[in-house]
Amino acid sequence: MKEARDQMLSKVPEVTLGFWIIKIFATTLGEVGGNAVTMTLGLGYLIGTVIFAAALVLLLSAQIKASQFHPFLYWAVITATTLAGTTLADFFDRSLGIGYLGGSLSLFAMVLGTLGLWYWSLGSIAVETLGSPKAEAFYWAAIMFSQTLGTALGDWMADDTGLGYRGSALLIGIVLAVIAALYFSTRVSRPLLFWAAFILTRPLGATIANSLDKPVAAGGLAVGDIAASAALTAVMLVCILMIPQRPGRLSANRVHSI
Repeated sequence: MKEARDQMLSKVPEVTLGFWIIKIFATTLGEVGGNAVTMTLGLGYLIGTVIFAAALVLLLSAQIKASQFHPFLYWAVITATTLAGTTLADFFDRSLGIGYLGGSLSLFAMVLGTLGLWYWSLGSIAVETLGSPKAEAFYWAAIMFSQTLGTALGDWMADDTGLGYRGSALLIGIVLAVIAALYFSTRVSRPLLFWAAFILTRPLGATIANSLDKPVAAGGLAVGDIAASAALTAVMLVCILMIPQRPGRLSANRVHSI
């Protein structure tokens, strides 16, 4: 009975290879979906942000009120954060003229600030400790800031550094491989590695998305945003249905260094 009390189920999925596969598709969908609304449909970054922010509030409210893990709901919230993050980053970087580098540095500071405040407040940033509304609030705030950061960082890497979309995706992929190697071969803090990978998969999705929908002259494949969004939505639905997912486990007595 004591073990059952100490080991509870989370409302977020266990972190597995399948988790990362779906996450990358979600971030890619967020980029092309955001572009579809703001650019292809011509609604602009501000209106697009308002639309996706409203959807995010509704979905996140349902997620917070839920008593257990619901795969479609969880991934709908993740996708909504990528959509809202895409349009919000573009609004600040382009409409307000902050620029990709300025936006990336500001948002990176917000991510670090959120994680730092989370750790200072609750003593851990591990997803295994999401057993309280306060921890869940920090979790989703960190996700929202990281998703917004990903758009600005992906654009900065592809456009301002000269790497291009494929070069940026390759570089991020190499860094993610290093993180995976550290996870399997060292005792580096698991929560830190998780958040590093979570943050970097967002610009990876952004650069992949831009390599699909940008004009050929700009290094893309000129795939329409609406068509790409529909295809990625279908792929995500199949992944959620086919890839085994189970709720993560909350350990009330587990101690995390970070």
